[in-house]
This record gives sequence, structure tokens and C-alpha cells, in this order.
Amino acid sequence: MIINSDLHVHSPYSMATSKNMLISTIAYQSKLKGLDLIGTGDAFHPEWLKIIESSTEPSKTGIYSVKESENGSKVQLLKTVDAPEIEAEKCKFILTAEIEDKNRVHQLIILPSIESAYEIREELPSKNINKEGRPRIDMDGAEIMDLVRDYNGLIGPSHAFTPWTSIYKEFDSIYNCYNDTPDFLELGLSADTNMADRIEELQDIPFLSNSDAHSPWPHRLGREFNEIEIKEMTFNAFKDAIKGKKVVGNYGFDPRLGKYHETGCVRCYQLFSIEEARKLKMRCPCGGLIKIGVKDRISDMAKWDEAHHPEFRPQYTHILPLAEIISIVYGKGITTVFVQKIWKGLVQEFGSEIAVLIHVPLEEISKTDSKLAEVIMAFRENTLKIQPGAGGNYGKIMLD
Repeated sequence: MIINSDLHVHSPYSMATSKNMLISTIAYQSKLKGLDLIGTGDAFHPEWLKIIESSTEPSKTGIYSVKESENGSKVQLLKTVDAPEIEAEKCKFILTAEIEDKNRVHQLIILPSIESAYEIREELPSKNINKEGRPRIDMDGAEIMDLVRDYNGLIGPSHAFTPWTSIYKEFDSIYNCYNDTPDFLELGLSADTNMADRIEELQDIPFLSNSDAHSPWPHRLGREFNEIEIKEMTFNAFKDAIKGKKVVGNYGFDPRLGKYHETGCVRCYQLFSIEEARKLKMRCPCGGLIKIGVKDRISDMAKWDEAHHPEFRPQYTHILPLAEIISIVYGKGITTVFVQKIWKGLVQEFGSEIAVLIHVPLEEISKTDSKLAEVIMAFRENTLKIQPGAGGNYGKIMLD
């Protein structure tokens, strides 16, 4: 079977994360989105682990469901909008965590059980593991990989090309970090498969596209996700699918919409060519730092000018959260009642947000909202005009 999965989110115990990132809320919103499997995030935080234990029950080996007794899954979508009725308990969880290693490289870890999370955290040297959902660990990437694999887990770099805390911020080769091949590589919002497959050393590594969500609403949760072919909903089957390169679809931002796609100033967001930025010694005339964009960083390391896709690599499909598309089309805020009512109507009619964005025939959407259908078509046909993001500022869609 093929499942939709988002494997990188955070709990309220990570910095700058919504207090609504609770198991019941995540489960409910994930089903509205159309996700089948979602990471718990922050699986090494002691208080979050207690919440996971009290809020879920094992459904299959290494996979967890919301406890039926926790009827709080039917939380209200937004303050003034009633939520559609769905079966939130069908959403499954898998244990995940993100940690920062001693080189400030962020590592995404997928674990086989709650028990393994408790055992591994005891072996992680850290001053803030009891306080921070994404703890700083005094180990390098290779040491962390060895530990995670001792417990049957999976590991790979988070948002691999971004300029602050990524593997390619710190190293020119992935093997300088791990001394081995990671189980996967997470692309991040500012890159896609066509960019990453210009790098020769990534030809044998599956790519993941995850949201890194800090809030549970569907314009954050699953804004990037994966289609994975698995034999059954167990951790071992999931692991076999990753090891067997059964990621059969990546969905996410047009990378130009990511906030670090181009090279730019982190203070005024002015864009620079990489040649100009280096001539200025990475300092903007306004005084701000210039950060190298993902596009230029990949070009630094690329062997080829065009992507060389290995046979197993799936298509990368560009999407944007449905509420953001409605917001752009009508010039209203994403969380306004106006936008949320349209969003709710489409999700109720077609089953999930992912169905609307990807699967529902455009003529069907057009019967409900013709303006919206035109923009969704532009996404599907990759014909959008975009002002690229840089320096921490998201890119923008330019409508005619």
C-alpha cells in the first residue's frame, strides 16, 4: 500500500512551536490534510514522551494510534469555524526526533519504539535534553549514526542545504559527517529533487520531503510530504521501505518559495549573485549578513548542470498549502473565517486537502471555485510566476 507521510514535526517543547502541537490535535489535522503516518517529533524530551505514552496506544509494532478514550481529538479547527467530522484515530504515529550535533548539523532520527527512545536518550550527552525538544548533543554525526543504528533506528540530515544548521553548511561531502551513507536525506523547503540530483554522491540516497511543522494547522502540517510504498503499517515494514528506496513520491514547495533559495541579506532580504556576494565578503551594504542560498550552495557541489535522476527516484511535485492558495487568490489572511470556510467546504466535498491539491479533476474543483481551480492548475502544470525567497524571507507567487 502507498501512504502519505510527514516525518518531521515538533512538539510544544521545541522553541517557537505552537502550544496546540498536541497528539490529539496533530492526529485530527493530519487526517484533514490527508496524511496516514506522521512523526511524533521531539521523542527524546521526557515530558513529551510521557504525553505520547498517555495519548497513544500501539496499533502495530512500532506504530501508534490515538487512544480511543481521548475524545479530545475532535478539537475545533479555528475559533469560529466548525471542523468537518473525520476519524482522527485512524492517523498513525511513528517516533521521530531532530537533534543538533556538536557541529550544529541537524539530524532527523526515526525510532522503532517508545522504549528505544527512552534507552537512546540515556546515552546522548546533552545539557539541555530535559528542557529542549530539539536538544544539542555533544556527539558528531558518525557517533550519533552508530548509536541510532545500534537500536535499529534510521537517520539522515534534516533540511540538508539550508545555510544555518545543515550538513552542507558544515561539510562539502556527506561522508565527512557520517563516514557512511545515511538512510535518507531531507531536502528542505528551498530544494527539490531536480536540484539535489545534480550532486553525484546523493545518487544512492532516498530523498524525504517533510514539513518541519511548528504548528498543527494544515497550512503547516504536511506542507511537504512523502508517498511511501510499504507492505504493512509496522516500523520494520517502514524501515524496509526506506532501505529499499520505496519512496514513490515527493511533494513540497516550489523551491523558489523557500526562504533560503537564493543568496540574500538576512536583514533587508536583497538578493545577490554569488559572485557579487563573495566580492562583498558576504556583507550587505545595509550591514546585514549575506547568506548563501540553497541554489548556489548546490551549484558549488554539483557535478552536473542538469539533474541526473537514478532509476528509483520518484517525481517531485510542487504544491502549496490549500489555505495559502485561497489566501493568495482572494487577498485574505490564511486564518480568516473567509479563507477557512472555503477551505472547509473543499475538504468536506473532496475528502482531504491533499486530494484537492493533487488528485481531484480540475473541472470538479472549477464547479466549486473557478478562480481557485486556475491556480491549482498552474501548480500542477508548473507554470507559476514566483519571486524567489532569500535571506530568511519566503518567496512569493505573482498572479497576473
